[in-house]
Amino acid sequence: MKHLIKVLLGSAFVALAAAPSSAATLDDVKSRGVLRCGVNTGLPGFASQNDQGEWQGLDIDYCKAVAAAVFEGDASKVEYSPLSAVQRFPALQNGEVDMLARNTTWTMNRDTALGLNFVGVNYYDGQGFMVRKDLNVTSALQLSGATVCVQAGTTTELNLADYFSANNMDYNPVVIESQADVNAAYEQGRCDALTTDASGLYASRLELANPDEHVILPEIISKEPLGPAVRQGDEQWFDIVKWVHFGCSMPRSWVLPGQCRRDAEFGQSRCPPSSRPGRNLWRGHRPHQRLDGSCHQGGRQLRRDFRPECRAGHASQDPARHERPLDEGRSALRAADPLI
Repeated sequence: MKHLIKVLLGSAFVALAAAPSSAATLDDVKSRGVLRCGVNTGLPGFASQNDQGEWQGLDIDYCKAVAAAVFEGDASKVEYSPLSAVQRFPALQNGEVDMLARNTTWTMNRDTALGLNFVGVNYYDGQGFMVRKDLNVTSALQLSGATVCVQAGTTTELNLADYFSANNMDYNPVVIESQADVNAAYEQGRCDALTTDASGLYASRLELANPDEHVILPEIISKEPLGPAVRQGDEQWFDIVKWVHFGCSMPRSWVLPGQCRRDAEFGQSRCPPSSRPGRNLWRGHRPHQRLDGSCHQGGRQLRRDFRPECRAGHASQDPARHERPLDEGRSALRAADPLI
């Protein structure tokens, strides 16, 4: 199992071994024996607690993946710090948490002025609106004069102002710090509409007493690339968290040694050029095995250093190998360790 985890997160281990001497965050995490991860106070699908009080969601899984990379496969060494939108950046800047995995939009200002480094995008979202069905509103352009509940300290608040201004509409904002309190205010009738990222709207609607009495309008008024972030100034820690992100987000594009994946759309299989993980991965060198058993790369026949089943004129001795999808390898990882 440890070998499989190292294959998935191998680049993170390389960063651990080859990083420069300025490793303050990594040293702190290791000496403390636990990763402190800043997460949402409660957003189903991203970070929320189940009936047993256990944290779960996309951002929670990412925190576990970083812990697994740092603590040689032990994904349990995580301490979750629930943070509101207003609290999240000071908590990271002041060292209260080691990283943020908290459905946070990657913006130029945050990346350049707040001392943060975003490691990548793990979810592409966009801002929308939810209203009660009995308002008979079918478009956000009909919300002129409406009272809108919005969370403080977010791009949502700024996008709301820009959208109404661009469309020459008036509105009355009800700005509240906690998203849970924003949702409660909307359900209590303090505002006509609730605005946040579309993923949050669908999650919030599920928690309402009567979800069917509410509708999410079709307009998406912004682009919200969400992703984890760390403090600037610690390149080693940035590299570790970044490559864990790559390891978690790209395994469907990786072919494990001894496996080929048939692409039904193109009628060909993707075969590993080498048994060495990562070789040719980033340069786009992905030889394709044709149905006649030959492999070509950029119009050239593959050379002898590639696997026998991918050499021209040599079909695999195991036809079933070419029918086995990459997802099977990923499923094996998940079956062995559901934290992956």
